Amino acid sequence: MIAVLMGGYSAEREISLLSGNAVYKSLLNSNVDCFSFDLTDDNLEELWKREFDKAFIVLHGKGGEDGFIQSKLERKNIPFTGSGVAASSLCINKATTKELWNKHDLPLSPSILAIKGYPLDSINFPLPWAIKPTMEGSSIGISKVENTNELANALEIAWQYNSEALIEQWVEGDEYTVAILGNQSLPSIKIISDHDIYDYHSKYFSNKTEYLCPSDLTKEQERSIQSIAMKAFDLTGASDWGRVDFIVDKDKNPYLLEINTVPGMTSHSLVPIAAKASGFDFDQLVLKILYG
Repeated sequence: MIAVLMGGYSAEREISLLSGNAVYKSLLNSNVDCFSFDLTDDNLEELWKREFDKAFIVLHGKGGEDGFIQSKLERKNIPFTGSGVAASSLCINKATTKELWNKHDLPLSPSILAIKGYPLDSINFPLPWAIKPTMEGSSIGISKVENTNELANALEIAWQYNSEALIEQWVEGDEYTVAILGNQSLPSIKIISDHDIYDYHSKYFSNKTEYLCPSDLTKEQERSIQSIAMKAFDLTGASDWGRVDFIVDKDKNPYLLEINTVPGMTSHSLVPIAAKASGFDFDQLVLKILYG
């Protein structure tokens, strides 16, 4: 019996429910014995009353992608999909992930950490800047700052989600993503959004957002971005599946943005698009994530 864990209590709850229901229906289509479970901040004991052999984690953000639910399942000796506790807790924090990648000379734009209530270090890289919460996904809480007068407000927006924000040099370019499945990089996807920031609405609800897969990269550029994605994934200790996001500038230089250990699985989501380009449909993708 498989428990499909969805919902949660992060800012990405709505998307997790969409993703989780898509996975649940897919497993039913494949005749897999399963049940769906909408996790909240006070019903974990209800889950333990159910009998199941493995959890398919489709919880985005805090509580589901940060090692919390993984640690609870480990204590019960229940296997689960995706990354373990250590990798999950590392990857959800954009700042610590960038610090690790920086030690291994992976391509990154300059950044500094801004902690609420503490003096801000001097910013020694040029405007514009991207201001983002360190522990939110789906582009929640991100602002573009084009002059220093906008910084304080952008930080207040980011600090609504947690007390740390990343101030990152804005790289003008296009967003790309590379999905990882097992030990394989799937074809890159170029994301064409009508927004300056590929934001929450663009990701999940806009019909104007376009996805090119295969993307417009040359074979050499494709091999390079896939190799960087795989190295970035492996360095964190992530496993099973995930997604690595990039900005690629006008000269086709890729810059790592972040890693997602429980990517979206909705009709607009990127991993299913990459899987389709690799020759397998949504149901096959779900089974590959579940069984490897």
